[in-house]
Amino acid sequence: MNQDHKKDSRNKVSNPRHNVSHNASHNASKKKQQHFHINIHIILLAVILLIAGFSAYRLYKWNKGIPSDYDPDFQTTDFDTEAMDNIIPLAPDKLEGHEDDGVTTILCLGDDPFSLKLDADETIKLSEQIASRTGATVYDGSFTGTTIAAQLDEYNDGYILDAFSFSYVANSLASGDFDIMKTAATYSYDESFAENTAMLEALDMNTVDLLCIMYDASDYINRRPCEDPNDLYSVVTYTGALRTGVEAIQKAYPHIRIVIMSHTFCYTINEEGNFENGDRVDLGNGTLSHYLQKELDTASDCGVSFIDNFYGSINEDNCQEYMKDYIHFNDAGRRLLADRFVQCIFPELSGQE
Repeated sequence: MNQDHKKDSRNKVSNPRHNVSHNASHNASKKKQQHFHINIHIILLAVILLIAGFSAYRLYKWNKGIPSDYDPDFQTTDFDTEAMDNIIPLAPDKLEGHEDDGVTTILCLGDDPFSLKLDADETIKLSEQIASRTGATVYDGSFTGTTIAAQLDEYNDGYILDAFSFSYVANSLASGDFDIMKTAATYSYDESFAENTAMLEALDMNTVDLLCIMYDASDYINRRPCEDPNDLYSVVTYTGALRTGVEAIQKAYPHIRIVIMSHTFCYTINEEGNFENGDRVDLGNGTLSHYLQKELDTASDCGVSFIDNFYGSINEDNCQEYMKDYIHFNDAGRRLLADRFVQCIFPELSGQE
């Protein structure tokens, strides 16, 4: 039994060589795992450091800013603005069937830029400036204090100026019916209303070659809405009345080339009686530049020429030279407006006196 026990004991004793090999393999595996863990930590640390470094660099660049070419010592007297003129010639097919009488005839419609009576020290009206510069026969059918848009949806004798707003005048010319204008003129204290109405009624529109439309910023001052998206022909809106009148003339007299001259810069007067910049003050329907853009859009829709006087003629920088008050022009201002008209519509005459 003892011998058997010894034999079993001998059988249970491990082979020394096997133990050495097993231990060596175990130690190598353990070292490999430790090395792997060390490499992972290093990689993670490197990624964290890289992200931190990149973030710090971006923060540094952001704080430093971007180099600017702005020179605070460099000044100019004028802003770099470009007039938004859109000059469209009359399509040749519009002249088919029309007999040219050989005389260039221009009809001017609008308000104060054309119609306002001159002061004692002033010499020449805008329509007369255009006539002298172009050699054309020019008729002035303007009405002081009026607007492009009417105040009321339907004409009422309680507000006679609506009868002389642009859409009413244009519709009277297109239809030949001047009854509303003639009746309203009897209520006016301004004798020129009746005189100009009679002139327009007697004028043969078939002899008119060009219609020049210019209103100052009276629609802005009088808070007329710019447009009604649900009614593009609403005569109580700035663009609706303009579109209505222009298309009425186009339909009745397709041979007439139509030119819209925009308003210029002006001031508005606040409740305290102080002047305020019309392009910074919204009276409820947009600033002056908003009205300008809407007028340009409408002219483009109708396919007629547009002369931008807001950026191209009289602006905030030069208004004291060309205006005698917050909205009306002096002789120099009217000459400048006439020059712009000639440059855009009769470029061959530009520069001639």
